[in-house]
Amino acid sequence: MLRQVSAYLSSAILGMAVATLMVGAASAEPIMVEMNQARMVKLARAADTIIIGNPNIADASAQDASTLVLTGKGFGVTNMVVIDAVGEVIVDEQIAVSRNTANTVRVYRRAQVQTLSCSPFCEGAYMNEAEQQAQSAQNFGH
Repeated sequence: MLRQVSAYLSSAILGMAVATLMVGAASAEPIMVEMNQARMVKLARAADTIIIGNPNIADASAQDASTLVLTGKGFGVTNMVVIDAVGEVIVDEQIAVSRNTANTVRVYRRAQVQTLSCSPFCEGAYMNEAEQQAQSAQNFGH
């Protein structure tokens, strides 16, 4: 009887641990990257294959076997899967790319929007294709 109770408790504890890991994985925060910025990601072991869900949002390149460089290319959320040489998944994470608004000012003139980079003086900000499309859509919507 004691063995049955012990086996039942072990199964229950294992089940709770698996459920906790699944909930933790589902609620994990994405890797945050700013537009036109790079971020280093260290891996637990050497990567063989890097897959980016939408390469228009983010790009990844290998700095070395266990270090990746993520670059924010467009606004939005995508995912990254990194696989080792034997086909096991090392990383399966969401990547969220956003705009750095700390040193920028947006000037609205009726239906036109101009983005200025102010560090320390305000000048017209460089905008990649994704930013230009987002601004065009915003101008069109007003």
